[in-house]
Amino acid sequence: MLTWNTLVTACLAYGGLLFAVAFWAERRVAAGQLSWLRSPIVYTLSLSVYCTGWTFYGAVGSAARNGLEFVTIYLGPSLVFFGWWWLLRKLVRIGQMQRITSIADLISSRYGKSATLGVVVTLLAVIGSTPYIALQLQSLTLSFSAFSEVINEAAPTAEITAFWMAAGLAFFTILFGTRNVDANEQHTGVVTAIALEAIVKLTAVMSVGIFVVWGISDGPAQAFENMPDLPGNTFTPRWVTLTFLSATAVICLPRMFQVTVVENADERHLSTASWAFPAYLFLISLFVLPIALSGQALLPEGANPDLYVLSVPLSQNKELLALFAFLGGFSAATSMVIVAAIALSTMVSNHIVVPTWLALNAKRTITSGDIRQVILNSRRLSIALILGLGYLYFRLTGGSGALASIGLIAFAGMAQLMPSLIGGLYWRGATRTGALAGIGIGFTIWAYTLFLPSFEGGFILSRDVLENGPFGIALLRPQSLLGIEQSDPLVHTMFWSMMLNVTAFVGLSLVTRPRLMERIQSAQFVDAFRQRDDGRQVIQRSATSEDLFTLAQRILGTEFAHQLFASVAHVQGKDTGLPEPTEELISKVERELTGSVGAASAHAMVSQITGTGQISVDELLRMADETAQIVEYSQQLEKQSTELAQTAAQLRTANAQLTALSEQKDAFLSQVSHELRTPMTSIRSFAEILRDDDAGREVDPVQSRRFLGIIHEESQRLTRLLDEILDLTFLESGRAKLNVRSHLLGDIVYSAVAGTEGLRTAEGVELSVEDASLDIRIKTDFDRLAQVLINLISNAVKYGQTDAPEITISAQFTQDYILLDVADNGPGIAPENRAQIFEKFSRLGEATLAGSAGLGLPISLEIMHKLGGDLTIEDSDAGARFRIHLPRN
Repeated sequence: MLTWNTLVTACLAYGGLLFAVAFWAERRVAAGQLSWLRSPIVYTLSLSVYCTGWTFYGAVGSAARNGLEFVTIYLGPSLVFFGWWWLLRKLVRIGQMQRITSIADLISSRYGKSATLGVVVTLLAVIGSTPYIALQLQSLTLSFSAFSEVINEAAPTAEITAFWMAAGLAFFTILFGTRNVDANEQHTGVVTAIALEAIVKLTAVMSVGIFVVWGISDGPAQAFENMPDLPGNTFTPRWVTLTFLSATAVICLPRMFQVTVVENADERHLSTASWAFPAYLFLISLFVLPIALSGQALLPEGANPDLYVLSVPLSQNKELLALFAFLGGFSAATSMVIVAAIALSTMVSNHIVVPTWLALNAKRTITSGDIRQVILNSRRLSIALILGLGYLYFRLTGGSGALASIGLIAFAGMAQLMPSLIGGLYWRGATRTGALAGIGIGFTIWAYTLFLPSFEGGFILSRDVLENGPFGIALLRPQSLLGIEQSDPLVHTMFWSMMLNVTAFVGLSLVTRPRLMERIQSAQFVDAFRQRDDGRQVIQRSATSEDLFTLAQRILGTEFAHQLFASVAHVQGKDTGLPEPTEELISKVERELTGSVGAASAHAMVSQITGTGQISVDELLRMADETAQIVEYSQQLEKQSTELAQTAAQLRTANAQLTALSEQKDAFLSQVSHELRTPMTSIRSFAEILRDDDAGREVDPVQSRRFLGIIHEESQRLTRLLDEILDLTFLESGRAKLNVRSHLLGDIVYSAVAGTEGLRTAEGVELSVEDASLDIRIKTDFDRLAQVLINLISNAVKYGQTDAPEITISAQFTQDYILLDVADNGPGIAPENRAQIFEKFSRLGEATLAGSAGLGLPISLEIMHKLGGDLTIEDSDAGARFRIHLPRN
């Protein structure tokens, strides 16, 4: 007859057996008698830590509720070990080369030994694993409760049972999981104990299965024939999602990474595990369906399907079989908690505690203190805190539905590491920024759409937010983002989290440049099978052997440090004393430290004692970044050199233009001085004649009047010239103000005609205007446009000399312009001279040299530009035709 004392005694005896096996294994390792302790069989059995209490009990419950869906729990890992063996082999190779201590260490080391990334992955792992540890405590308390109807004694409460279980597991993990500082050293005692537990839980579940098939039923045929049907709807999107999650879990879960990569003693063990571990999963799942069907047939309605493994033997009064099954579930739960606690404590110590201690004691790292005790104590404290958090979570949830589904929730959370992990192993271009963004966004989506909603409004997200979205925004409802409805929250979460995770990781990796340390690490990870495992580094460093030895003995211990340095000295050909501080020695010390404190912390410690003085990690990476920038700058300078050559050519062209303008300026000043000197000379000459006449000679009144007339005309000419120069200067500088109003075009034309009447009459020139084309209103400056017309008419009179000179003014229209033509029937202007006539002081003939400075057309052209139009000379059958372009609006 079972009693509570029997159960407790069985647990204590089983725990004592585990202690004895672990202690015996540690003693044999210390004595150098490894034998089969590090064999591929023990390695394969240690992988069974994947099968937790949730799997041991929950697989049967899943089969009873959802049919063949439970197969996905075993299918995913099997596919990984069958089809992704090359990925596992690469992880193990990198783990051994880089002295990797955890999955956080792997990811942070790949992306430039980023401390920030290590902290992020560590926190994610703790958040995802702590509830899972609580789930193991619940599976243990449920297994105790299954015996309640059989044992007629007062049972301890679930809280008390969970507390003592957590305390016992913490004690065992601390005792055998933190005996050494070097986390990369295999925990042979723990692994051996887990291998024993793998055998116990497999034997236990198969014993129950054999009893169900051949004890209750008469063989498999009857077991399946006489039992009720299982639920249908198996192969759904949820099936694919669960298979993917279980495949990622066997890589990304901290405990699985610990046993698969960190505890691997020989890469060749994977060859055995690639078929042996799937075979183990097949055996442990072989009797899941018969047990589920048997429980549905034998047990009353409402019985917990998760406990069929215990309830079915108890219902048939097979107490010893039930006790054996209880120990199998106990093994499944405890092995998971032990390995998870070791892995998580290493991550917390290496990526949070030790970096914080280094930051607070940077100056004491070399000169004082033995940090070995700091590392050990931090790991022991972390184990206690992690199990304490698991127990606290168990107490807070009270075994609710949220806790029951936390297994898959934890799988989904840790799956967010997969894109950055796979990308880091096979893509050189993957960057720290992309990894941080991908993991951060994926984890946020997972927490918002799955983790927090699992509390059903009891934690952070209220029921109102779950039903209506934050602030009533339906598109942001946690379990139907952007209005995409999915009946299964797990499928919904994996779709959004993985899509945004991969997009952020790939997108930001494409637009950001990796730092030098990232490029170094990416080459070593991507080309892991091409790298020499000799510790060679790209960056050459220098240090003293004494400093390196001091650092090594304080972390690795005096004995191990002596052995390490003695082996290097022997290779260098030295029988006594410390080895030479070569790059190989520095790299070897850093690799050994990596196994103790992680890649980022080891790199920081070694960096502080290398070089001519102390240097921090940030300073080293900053120098590396500056080196990369120099290379980039050289490329930019080459590009800029080409651009400068093009700019120089443009400057030469501009300089030639400026030289031409300077020459034009000189010519302009010369021409102005000439034009001013001519009337001034006339005025001076005739003024001197009149002065001499006044001095004593008899004055001829007629001649005096003629001389005064010449002086008056030359003064007017001088005034006109100065007015034209000032007018042109004002127009070109933009200081001339226009008085734009609406006017009839005809009024402006006839005003100009009237202004030139005296000149035309004196020269006998006929002028005709086509009136019909001028009856249109335009917005312009009346006086300025009239000035242009007067200049054109005057030029036509002066240069259009013929036997019967005529001038014609006409207008025509286009969509945008009014074209006003002033044509004469004179000799015209040769095509080669047409560009010259608009230049300042340019005259084509000498006939009117005394009466013009050659500024009329340049002034007219400038006026038309100011009015938004233009002035051109057009082809003509006879004479010259000037065309004024006036904008219609």
